[in-house]
Amino acid sequence: MRTVKLTKESTKDILENLLKRSPNHYGKFEETVAGILNRVRNEGDQALFSYTKEFDKVEITKETILVTEEEIREAYEAVDPALVEVIRKALVNIRDYHEKQRQNSWFTSTEKGTMLGQKVTPLQRVGVYVPGGKAVYPSSVLMNIVPAKVAGVPNIIMTTPPGKDGKVNPSTLVAAKEAGADQIYKVGGAQAIGALAYGTQSIPKVDKIVGPGNIFVALAKKAVYGYVSIDSIAGPSEILVLADDSANPRYVAADLLSQAEHDELASAILITTSEELAKQVEKEICGFVEILSRKNIIEKSLENFGYILIADSMDEAIEAANEIASEHMEIVTRNPFEVMMKVRNAGAIFIGEYSSEPLGDYFAGPNHVLPTNGTAKFFSALSVDDFVKKSSIVYYSREALQEIHRDIEQFATSEQLTAHANSIAVRFEEES
Repeated sequence: MRTVKLTKESTKDILENLLKRSPNHYGKFEETVAGILNRVRNEGDQALFSYTKEFDKVEITKETILVTEEEIREAYEAVDPALVEVIRKALVNIRDYHEKQRQNSWFTSTEKGTMLGQKVTPLQRVGVYVPGGKAVYPSSVLMNIVPAKVAGVPNIIMTTPPGKDGKVNPSTLVAAKEAGADQIYKVGGAQAIGALAYGTQSIPKVDKIVGPGNIFVALAKKAVYGYVSIDSIAGPSEILVLADDSANPRYVAADLLSQAEHDELASAILITTSEELAKQVEKEICGFVEILSRKNIIEKSLENFGYILIADSMDEAIEAANEIASEHMEIVTRNPFEVMMKVRNAGAIFIGEYSSEPLGDYFAGPNHVLPTNGTAKFFSALSVDDFVKKSSIVYYSREALQEIHRDIEQFATSEQLTAHANSIAVRFEEES
């Protein structure tokens, strides 16, 4: 990790470095992704089978692409019952949290004969993408499916790449079953995004695609936006810790590494007002790295995107944190709640030394699908809101419209939209 004096210039340099990790900087893959999507759109299942053989080294057919109930039963037998129990406990917390986000339709009326309102309707069909690759994340399965389920989405389709044995990871299957996925298909990569966006002979077209993935998945989601809705174009994981001299350096170091281990592009940043804490954290990091299983990934992550920033004051530290707008922010100070009130931009905020980031990843309840690469300035965590749409409701009686029809006609005429004006005026021709 680099230790840097915090200034406006150093913050700007860090932001520029972090933005290099954005999918928008990997345009060289866009042509490949476009080719995959085009082929899926034109060839359907045959393209899926071909790409799965090429990329995942496994044969799938129309008879085997859909995960069967027998395969799900086998998955439960393969997964440690203790893990199944933990998944169920986490589900309770995640479901309880998201149920508080539910919105109801509402209507208001007046004695003059008007009614206005908002009708909240769940999306009909949602696609959840679950990656394979370097690690298996049943926690992400829960976080993507549960809010859709709470929103009332009637059909939740999951896609995930098969292993070389042609099967889906057992813990992924168990998490999907527990969370309430309706169908699970063995297909991954950009081709899975194409299948969900356009539909194939086996996989129906969805209304929205959610879930993380590699650069090809991210670019595919970007490309199909408009055919379907998407949650976001996720970048690599991030953590920013705001700390003063009261923080435990061992805890801070452990928390920074909890994100650095995700992949080589992950970012871990400490902003502190204490030079002594900075030195102690760096020492603790060196010790942890030697014993952690993903040492090589952590070292590359810290080398490229790891920073310790020394601030003159906590206000200066908070200002920089708001500029960086990290996916995860931990506040480990003497007055963490006071600091929290000054934070404007963060995907999720963890308060105090016993609220470490993995608590949110797995168990607390809030969603761990969060905005990255500075997008916390204008995006929010995945929520029930992502799985509903809202229709405006308008009703006016003749008497209510009669009272204001000339106002509408004047407004429309001022915009030279005479057909708009006529649409109102025709209802009151007898008054002329």
